[in-house]
Amino acid sequence: MATEDVGSSPNGHHGITIMDIQKDHPKTSSFTFTRAFSQKLMAELFATYFLVFAGCGVIMVNIDKSLVGMPGVAIVWGAAVMVMVYAVGHVSGAHMNPAVTIAFASCKRFPWKEVPGYMVAQLLAATLASATLRLIFSGNHVHFVGNTPPGSDLQSLVMEIIITFYLMFVITAVATDDRATGQLAGVAIGSTILLNAMFAGPVSGASMNPARSIGPALVWNKYEGLWVYILGPTIGAIGGAWGYNSLRFTDKSLSEVAKGESEQ
Repeated sequence: MATEDVGSSPNGHHGITIMDIQKDHPKTSSFTFTRAFSQKLMAELFATYFLVFAGCGVIMVNIDKSLVGMPGVAIVWGAAVMVMVYAVGHVSGAHMNPAVTIAFASCKRFPWKEVPGYMVAQLLAATLASATLRLIFSGNHVHFVGNTPPGSDLQSLVMEIIITFYLMFVITAVATDDRATGQLAGVAIGSTILLNAMFAGPVSGASMNPARSIGPALVWNKYEGLWVYILGPTIGAIGGAWGYNSLRFTDKSLSEVAKGESEQ
């Protein structure tokens, strides 16, 4: 649930940019399973596994020991996203979230041909992480860490749409706009996760990520309200990506914009 790509832009700005992905994956080329693509899938697998393992793990610990509390749970989710953005963002973009991948592809910021591979890697990682947690916290210590609507399905659906819109709006801003401060992208995205989890956790569970909800549901065989956590984040993410793109008045880099203003 994070960025598109991390690297250096053509103008020397070290940050997160989509340009490198677009160069590596021209829209007219046919799909081939390359070594580079397999590395991206492995990066998504590792990053999503760590995210779900850490985030759902702290929920288990909090239920069992009551030592962390809601602020602690939110901090762990935000920190896990932040460190994975910096760890593998330059390899795969550190999406860790099928809704993010679909949203980027919907506005032509990510190749559609790579979407299925990313989604399989993310869902597999979330399922493996959930299975690992259930194995570790066995017996009386095992607790369902998936998402079920605390109130009505509609209430949770609307909340998931809004908070994922907000999250994807921030991701698109720092990941695709060269004028943004790319070095702080991980901090911005992680902080957004933290804020959303703090106030929306008691209302909807603050999933914002279909893989995070599907993985535990498969392992615990509990599917009540799961559609909310698939549909809501997907709609919100697509809306957030298109929402920011509607504000983007140019695709030029920061140096190109500055140069143009100086020549006027």
